[in-house]
Amino acid sequence: MAVDFKYIVVGRGLMGAAAARHLARQVDGVAVIGPDEPEDRKAHQGVFASHYDEGRITRTIDPDRNWALLANRSIGRYGEIARDSGVDFYREVGCVVVAPTGGDYIEKTRRAAISLSVETSLLDEAGLKAALPFFAFPDGGTGVFEARGAGHISPRKLVKAQSLLAEKAGAAVIRDHVVSIRSEGGSAVVETAGGRTYRGEKVLLAAGGFSIAKNLLPRPVAMTVYARTVTLFEVSDADAVRLAAMPSLIFRAPGIDIYLLPPIRYPDGKFYLKIGGDPDDLALSDDAEMRAWFKTEGRDTVRAHLKRIVEGLVPNIVPLSISTAACVVSHTESGYPMIGYTSSPEIAVLTGCAGTSAKSSDEIGRLGAELLLSGGIGEEGYSTDFTPQFR
Repeated sequence: MAVDFKYIVVGRGLMGAAAARHLARQVDGVAVIGPDEPEDRKAHQGVFASHYDEGRITRTIDPDRNWALLANRSIGRYGEIARDSGVDFYREVGCVVVAPTGGDYIEKTRRAAISLSVETSLLDEAGLKAALPFFAFPDGGTGVFEARGAGHISPRKLVKAQSLLAEKAGAAVIRDHVVSIRSEGGSAVVETAGGRTYRGEKVLLAAGGFSIAKNLLPRPVAMTVYARTVTLFEVSDADAVRLAAMPSLIFRAPGIDIYLLPPIRYPDGKFYLKIGGDPDDLALSDDAEMRAWFKTEGRDTVRAHLKRIVEGLVPNIVPLSISTAACVVSHTESGYPMIGYTSSPEIAVLTGCAGTSAKSSDEIGRLGAELLLSGGIGEEGYSTDFTPQFR
């Protein structure tokens, strides 16, 4: 039976849109299926995504060299993506990782950076105070500071850029969401919520947390989806100017594991300082629970926890308002994205963000494209093969 497309990417988030761009640049007959951001979350009946936001940290520095390499290769293509799409999504303000002195977190982060020839500064307690006066760190910390090639991105704008470039390269962008995928007669059949059916030689499922939904895979991926609450502190224009040189921050201390972004202008025209880092986990078992979660404003307990941290960490701001938003993270058994085939030779997966893949999404998408184009991922310099696990 004739196919409609050679390759169909299911999911138009950060990974899926990137995979579609890389595929469309190399072959004809590519489609990517995924909806636009809903105008009204609470009334929305379809799927959601965590990229509906303006702030994600980007940096190479990471204690895990595989994640560092995924990020480094993605960051190296930011300029090309921005230039070719006309979408400005990246701000180079630097990033600092701070953790207790003497622990292996800082040492592994430093070693991974050195192995990739990334320039960093090692800051002791006095160095942190001198170089980063925006923060009031507790005693006993050490930092690794990456000044160049790091900062923050708008995930919303990056998805827009990738979608534009995929379409420019010839991909069909279908604004719908998929409700079932099956193998049939040597090809893959995809059905959408809008009642359309498409047939492709290969399908790549890149639906983020919604990859665990029923009827999408022969067997569900072994992935746990957790609810996350982010907190946004609205700051005055004067504070935004004063903190303009603030880098992105990853901070670990006893009872604290957070990320913090400097003031970023959101679509409402206001500046927000964003923090995330839930003190506990709330697992979401299926797509119905995820839909319900995305319609909330998150958890008040997390808001209170993060508010206390910001009050101690950035003591000189007086927020004009404090708000929260819901998102999700997807954790795999390996700790890495899953990039590989299912039991069906027509259906592959590209999923598992580990709460840290927005910055790395272009390289992850490239690996997903390589999987379809070559049948597997070749020697790429990673110490993992990203093999997916299923339940």
